[in-house]
Amino acid sequence: MPLLHVVLILIVVGVLLGLVNRLIPMEGSIKSILNAVVVIAVVVWLLRIFGLLDELRRFHLR
Repeated sequence: MPLLHVVLILIVVGVLLGLVNRLIPMEGSIKSILNAVVVIAVVVWLLRIFGLLDELRRFHLR
């Protein structure tokens, strides 16, 4: 996936999350959970895109 597409997707996700946080009324705790879930999902997606998730799976502590 080209880097430009990754950047555009990150911008779209950020704008959508900002709109949801601003326009949809919900409790602060729910907003925090939603933000955390989105951030974790984006981080995992980025790790998979750049192939680092496979490297983490092969790493074992003994």
